[in-house]
Amino acid sequence: MSKRHPNPRLAKIHRNYTVEEIATLFGVHRNTVRAWVKRGLPTSDDRRPMLILGRDLVAFLQAQRTKNKRTCQPGEIYCVRCRAPKAPAGDMADYEALTATQGNLIAICPDCETIIYRRVSLAKLAQIRGKLDITFPQALRHIGKSAQPSVNSDFR
Repeated sequence: MSKRHPNPRLAKIHRNYTVEEIATLFGVHRNTVRAWVKRGLPTSDDRRPMLILGRDLVAFLQAQRTKNKRTCQPGEIYCVRCRAPKAPAGDMADYEALTATQGNLIAICPDCETIIYRRVSLAKLAQIRGKLDITFPQALRHIGKSAQPSVNSDFR
């Protein structure tokens, strides 16, 4: 069972680990841990068995996680297809309410023309907005709450 993003909190900082122990702890192959060593995971010395300090392991995994993060600035929405934050086409987005306090910003990516989403809190919408022109589409009223009868009604 391979994990794409190992959880650094599983490692204890006051403990030394061997390659096999790290592989078992995170559910990855031993060669994956050896590849981490080649990419810069420090070892305690060059002797066998290769020992890795817990604090070095935690720091390495946290650095790997933060290295690939792309935070969105105000007025940007992350496009999964382009793998980058983008300002929506025409600087326009729709707000779709999910709950009373949260919703999604829905827009179109200017490069690949796919629909992009960003989960936002209604209270923080002014901070996230940037230069975006956000529309709040109103839902149509339910037919049961309408004062006018339905046109195709069989009741006469």
